[in-house]
Parts: sequence; C-alpha cells; structure tokens
Amino acid sequence: MNDKLIPKVLVTKLGFDGHDRGSRVVAAGLRDAGMEVIYTPPWQEIATVVKLAMEEDVDVIGISSLATDHLIVPKLMAALREAGLGDVAVVVGGIVPDDEEQSLLDAGVARVFHPGSAMADIAAFVRVLAADVRARRVAA
Repeated sequence: MNDKLIPKVLVTKLGFDGHDRGSRVVAAGLRDAGMEVIYTPPWQEIATVVKLAMEEDVDVIGISSLATDHLIVPKLMAALREAGLGDVAVVVGGIVPDDEEQSLLDAGVARVFHPGSAMADIAAFVRVLAADVRARRVAA
C-alpha cells in the first residue's frame, strides 16, 4: 500500500485526443504539491489505463479531455469496477459541456474540473480524495 502521506495519481488521456498541454500542466502541478504522479502520453486505451492503475497501485486517476474523450470515461469506470479497482477515484478535467457533466458524475467520477480551475483547488481536492480512498481500503 502507498505511503499514507503521499497521494499516488495517474494522469492520462483516453481515446484519440492528442492535446496534452493541460494534462502536463496538471501533472506538474500535482508533483509540485508533493504527490507522486504517473503521467502517460495521449492516446491511451481503457485496458491500458486499468492495467497501469493496478500495477502502480494508484489512489486517483485524472483524465484530461479536450475533444469529447470524456464520453468514454463511463466505460473506464465500469472497467475499473470489473478489475476490482472500484475504490480508485477518478477526476476529469478539461472541456466537458455542462449538459454532459452529470453523466460522468452518475458513472462515479468524483469531480469535473473545468478550464480555469485553480491548481491549488485541484491539488487540495485530489489530496482529500486520495486520503478517502486509502481510508476505504484500510476499512475493507
């Protein structure tokens, strides 16, 4: 199990969206906030993300979306549950239309961060989320 003080976060992009500037900025910001960050290049498949989350024993997965790739996040959520990783928290950041945000939350996404979200707010939320994930793992 991860060190209790250092959240472990996987930052990635699903699908065919190759715009990764936002995910690189967030990954760097989370590292600067003292978190362990595993960063992948764009164009990841759901199975690859699930496997990496399992191998790296992450607390949180951050998905970046610019061009509708958030629409496949519910499939990621289902794949995580099927792999026994339902305790891993997922956040989404980027361009998510307001009328599509609720479907992500209904699928189990913890929060959607829109453009302009402050890095300090993202880091604080991820830190609390990771602590909650670890507390649930210990209780299980």
